[in-house]
This record gives sequence, structure tokens and C-alpha cells, in this order.
Amino acid sequence: MLNHFPSDKIIAGCDEAGRGCLAGPVVAAAVILPKGFKNITLNDSKILSEKKRNLLRPIIEEQAVSWAIGIVSPTEIDKLNILNASFLAMHRAIENLAIKAELLIIDGNRFNSYSEIPHKCIIKGDAKFMSIAAASVLAKTYRDDIMKKLDLQFPDYYWANNKGYPTKKHRKAIAKTGINKHHRKTFQLLSTQLTLSL
Repeated sequence: MLNHFPSDKIIAGCDEAGRGCLAGPVVAAAVILPKGFKNITLNDSKILSEKKRNLLRPIIEEQAVSWAIGIVSPTEIDKLNILNASFLAMHRAIENLAIKAELLIIDGNRFNSYSEIPHKCIIKGDAKFMSIAAASVLAKTYRDDIMKKLDLQFPDYYWANNKGYPTKKHRKAIAKTGINKHHRKTFQLLSTQLTLSL
């Protein structure tokens, strides 16, 4: 079972989803959980099944003191690079919180400071602390929903299944059909980087 981060401050856990994708936005979440929050299922979203993530999402949304989502588009990712885009997505999530956090705990080893709020980076934090794990679940489920909706418009890329990640089917579809406005143009979209038609 995960722990609460040891502090008396109002803590927001932050995480993102979609850094390694070839298409779609990067989505981040910030979550402030109540001190007594407990859930034996909650864990790093990557090791949870889609069904468990979808069951956890309404629990987190209902029981959190505050939660918010931040989204950065593929166009912005291409301008900023994926690392800075990930930080921006987290900044947008933090900005959207109804309650101001006093300490940010960030999954990973790097972060660009947000406003005057102190932060602590925690490697594999989504497998250690509840608020980061909760953020990872929200970020993942919200991003998955975006990719499922985009799949209805662009079924050739199988985004409902691969969520924009570089699967063989996704790369084959890019080679056959080309790319669209939701692809990240600065990413290596094909293993042998070919000229792609927009």
C-alpha cells in the first residue's frame, strides 16, 4: 500500500501521461488528497489494468480535496520539446487547482519550478506516494479518453488501442497513410525517417 508524503503542508501530487507517444497531447494531473485517504487498489497507473484505472478515477475525483488536468498540444510539444511540454502540462494542472498547494511532489527527477510553490522530485513517486499515484491515474485516463475520441476521426492509426504510442501497427499506418495534425512532427515517426506527407 502506498503512503502519504510526510508533511503538514497542503501537498499536490503531479504526474503526466503520453511523453513517449508519437501522436496526441501530453496530459498532466495535479491531485490534493485528504490526509486520511486510503485505497488499497491505488498504484502507479502503468501497473494497473485499464479497468482498475477507470474504477479509481471517480473515487479520486470525488474524494480529492482538489484535482485538475493540464493539457499540452502536439503543436506546443514540437515547439517546446517533450520535457518542457511535460512541465508545462503539470504547471497548467497546478494552476487549475481550486485550492493552492503549499508543496508539490513531482514524479520523476526534473521539474521547472512553478510560481513560489516549493517542489520535490521523486523518482518512481507514482509507486510510492498516494497523491502522485492518483495524479498518474487521472492523467492516464483523461489522455486515453482523448485518444479514443481522436480514433473515431482517424481510425487508420488504431489510437483507441495504442493511444498514440509507437506500436508496429501505428508505424505501419503512418508509413501507409502519412501523418495528420495530431502527430508530433519532431518525433521519429518511422524507424527509418522518411519524408511524410502532411
